[in-house]
Amino acid sequence: PTVRDIIAELEKPGRDPRPGFKTATFAEGVDDIKDLKPGMLLEGTVTNVAAFGAFVDIGVHQDGLVHVSQLADRFIKDAHEVVKAGDVVKVRVVDVDIKRNRIGLSMRKDGGQGGA
Repeated sequence: PTVRDIIAELEKPGRDPRPGFKTATFAEGVDDIKDLKPGMLLEGTVTNVAAFGAFVDIGVHQDGLVHVSQLADRFIKDAHEVVKAGDVVKVRVVDVDIKRNRIGLSMRKDGGQGGA
């Protein structure tokens, strides 16, 4: 191909070969950890998965942790069985520790009561 051929191809509108992706819709008025209250239902994006749970961005500049015991209503051995980075998930705020800047979340349907 000549330089002209390459330029002609680059001028055409391109198609992005990547699959489409969904982003989380953050809750209105929830911009800071101080805005969170236990029991709130929020949507977020999984940012990291570790053996002990998953970190979820819920739009407050501090990721919350969904402990492995709170990922599902059944026993989960490894968080990777349920979620992966980039997943959009629904979570319930279980605990907010403003002093330590920690947010506890749950994906359990039973409200996050009980352990695994």
